[in-house]
Amino acid sequence: MINLMFITNRPQIAQIAEEAGVNWIFIDMEFIGKDIRQGGLDTVKNHHTIEDIANIKAALHKAKILVRINPIHDSLPDYPSSEEEIDKAINAGADIVMLPFFKTIKEVKTFINYVGGRAKTCLLLETPEAAAILKDIVEIPGIDMIHIGLNDMHLALKMKFMFQLLADGSVDKWVGIIKSKGIQFGFGGLASLDGGAVPGRMILKEHYRLGSKMVIVSRAFCNTDKITDLDEIRSIFQHGITEIRNLERELANNSYNDFIENHNEVSKTIFNIINS
Repeated sequence: MINLMFITNRPQIAQIAEEAGVNWIFIDMEFIGKDIRQGGLDTVKNHHTIEDIANIKAALHKAKILVRINPIHDSLPDYPSSEEEIDKAINAGADIVMLPFFKTIKEVKTFINYVGGRAKTCLLLETPEAAAILKDIVEIPGIDMIHIGLNDMHLALKMKFMFQLLADGSVDKWVGIIKSKGIQFGFGGLASLDGGAVPGRMILKEHYRLGSKMVIVSRAFCNTDKITDLDEIRSIFQHGITEIRNLERELANNSYNDFIENHNEVSKTIFNIINS
């Protein structure tokens, strides 16, 4: 089944997510340049810390920790260089390290060198520059996973809606390149099955059509900034993750035509949203 990720730096929430069946807890340390490119938008800007990694590690029993570091950078005032940041993240307990917002082969090679095989590597494909050289990127040894970041990619391409990339064939093209090298991949986020501008059940079917192995359980699934009661959060996770897993079992019996019909319906829904 697909690896489900949830972003939090709160140990109690991480435990609830893990108990419900979330596979990876996502620690998000990225902040460099993020305010500039996402300024004024309703997007999550977390700026988690090394201490958060250690705290979450201590709270978990089986879920892995994925850490999104900052883009490759030199030392900043009061903040370490990429090499130091990666060292600290791995030493604190990161099982998977994610590189965001890269644009060049050099950045990817530097990242892989800094990780040095001590954790799994995941590239976050979210810039047009990286997409343009994706065929060269997937040839680089040491890449374990690639996640396609629909939010920043659609912003850079000046699109109206992030799932437009799913409807216009872009995701299919990138996935074809990634799969040709046997690299695991995922894309975007997933709301509850009946929530989201495009219902989560339709998006999950797209993951299965394409062969995705990872997806972020999004803020639309459970916004723990607004919902503060732990029992309510636990109920949402237990019910919602069970629903996702049950649908996954059903999808194992779907035919190719079933997935194509869903893709056509997804595309129609997306274009209706764009046009409105």
